[in-house]
Amino acid sequence: MASNRARVPDQASPIHRLAIKSLFDSLPPRDKLYAHYLSQAAWHGARIVLRQTSLESEDIFDFIIKAYRACEGEWSQFEDVCAVTNDEVKAFLCYAGLFLYNLGNFYGEGGQKFVPDLSKESLEKIVGCVGMTEPAAENLVEAMTAVPPQGLGYPSDTAVSRYYLGDRITRTEIKEIQLAMQEKGYEPENTRVRKTTEHGCAVYEVLQASYDLGSHNLTAVERLGGSEVTLMKGDHRNQVSNIGHYLGRASMYAQNDNQVKTLERYIYSLVTGCLGAYRQGQETWVKDVAPSIEHILGFVECYRDPHGVRAEWEGVVCIADPEETKKMEVFVASAAKFCTLLPWATAENEGKGLFEKDVVVIPQCAIVHALTVCCPHSPLLAQYNDIRENHGSKNIIIANRMSANRNSSGASVYLQPPDRELYRQNLHTIRFVATVIHELLGHGTGKLLSETAPGIFNFDVTNPPINPLTGQTVASCYRPNETYWSIFEDIANSVEECRAILMSAYLVDNKDILAIFGYDEKTELTADHLVYLSYLHLGVEGLRSLEHYNPDDKKWTQAHSQGYFAIFKHLLIEGGGVLTVHHDANTSDLHVTVDSTKIISHGKPALGRLMCALHIWRCTADVNACRPFYENLTSVEGVYEVWRKVVATRPERRAKFVQGNTFLKKNGEMEYREYEESDEGIIKSWAERGPL
Repeated sequence: MASNRARVPDQASPIHRLAIKSLFDSLPPRDKLYAHYLSQAAWHGARIVLRQTSLESEDIFDFIIKAYRACEGEWSQFEDVCAVTNDEVKAFLCYAGLFLYNLGNFYGEGGQKFVPDLSKESLEKIVGCVGMTEPAAENLVEAMTAVPPQGLGYPSDTAVSRYYLGDRITRTEIKEIQLAMQEKGYEPENTRVRKTTEHGCAVYEVLQASYDLGSHNLTAVERLGGSEVTLMKGDHRNQVSNIGHYLGRASMYAQNDNQVKTLERYIYSLVTGCLGAYRQGQETWVKDVAPSIEHILGFVECYRDPHGVRAEWEGVVCIADPEETKKMEVFVASAAKFCTLLPWATAENEGKGLFEKDVVVIPQCAIVHALTVCCPHSPLLAQYNDIRENHGSKNIIIANRMSANRNSSGASVYLQPPDRELYRQNLHTIRFVATVIHELLGHGTGKLLSETAPGIFNFDVTNPPINPLTGQTVASCYRPNETYWSIFEDIANSVEECRAILMSAYLVDNKDILAIFGYDEKTELTADHLVYLSYLHLGVEGLRSLEHYNPDDKKWTQAHSQGYFAIFKHLLIEGGGVLTVHHDANTSDLHVTVDSTKIISHGKPALGRLMCALHIWRCTADVNACRPFYENLTSVEGVYEVWRKVVATRPERRAKFVQGNTFLKKNGEMEYREYEESDEGIIKSWAERGPL
């Protein structure tokens, strides 16, 4: 990404419809109602996302919807009424569509700010036509166009975070507040922190999302000068109230008791702010096997909190594709066998070793199509790590989003012509195979060695496992109330995603796995070609990832990108020439090549070494070993900074999605309404969702 300015929306960026109408229309009436009310719950979290993104995002959202209603969707009216050109109206619509797709004026993936591609004067004219008065109009335009901040991150002169409000807070203060919460048994996912100053002393308030109101002191933190840390309930109160209301309506049409119990616990969590209740809901959720309607609702993924512990609202509702899901059953049934192939596997535990659970239960893998996506990033499996570890999990692959990007060609610019066309033709397949292995085995394997309660361990503490990295018995584990996320903090997401990406790359040459997906030496895309393309993909993604590195504060803005870069750099250093980057400084040509003769002999062992290190550090809570290694591996200096500058000059077009709406008609029937694939369609779809 360019470091000294925000990004301007590209009017030529593709816009895809999230196709699902035929699948929704095929549902029985009761399932339609269940999906409809879950979707309403999801959409009513939109303002939480806006509020978590930037101070101005809610106002921009309201302004866009007000502008739509002012012209009733006839945007050409602004040309005469506001005295702006057709191109300026189009530039505004492009900005508005991008804003609504990302639910804020910062990219959901990458965290870079984007600004309208029109002058302040023209923007002020449009704002004035909508009826905003000074100084509100002037303040809104200034906030929309102001740079810095360039992106999201720890509060600084160049970055902002709406997880940390009020006076500028330091990383040390955030960490101390986190420790204070942990000591009192409070979890951070559904909280924000506000720092103010009274009589020269800092005051810290932890704002917890809940319908209930109230406050109480957590503790006085000596390391923060004795300042009090106070828990304040009622953050996002109106939104969680509406979400809970629609979850209650959805439960009336649930398909089984597990679904009812899940929603009941979610509602209780929203009312009280208690994340323990949400965890109980997730424990029940994972028992709901192969539902026709799937959902992901809650504060779970911590991708945009710079400290890596506070979660954005995520509301996703999907419809299962049973025929595609059946194909994954063979993969799931073979999970234990595949675990014996991993670098940390030893003879114990039926060949899986002591860093895997006794019984590896890879969860159901559902191939679904998204009906509703209300979150700032590509929707992923949303589940707390301890639930996955102790109670099982679900793997959800959203096929209609992947299919919409089937013909994406931007990435192939980093390949030579002989590789480019084959890669473009099969990119969807590469991503699908990698995603399945990534989700099922990447996130589904591993045992966190833990003291689950004082003096009680989930491993033989008298004869602990041998650490394959040191050859000595393991010297650390998780203590009571500690989680992977609380220990690894800001690097937790990226390390976990890197480990999962490595899993798919390490196992992609396995012929048994490829046969499950239908690829062998007789298919049109042979198994060997798929392996070769998968290594090319690691190189391409490694270069593309550099767009999500901010050289000003030397920070990554996207967890997956940092993970891909770690693998890319490791292969260049340790892969024995399996991967090569070619750069012509005169022409700025930049591309990668793969030596297919070195994939098995050099590439795979290098991937295995990195994956083993990350896995063992994760399993043993050894952040002291992991952090310096990972931060050094993902530093962007020297030739990598040269390549970053080239990547920054050719930012890819980022696709936008337009989603439909469900409506309950007066006769009791359900309607699914589609919108055109345009910025106007995106805006109209949001306007027709009603008050949020």
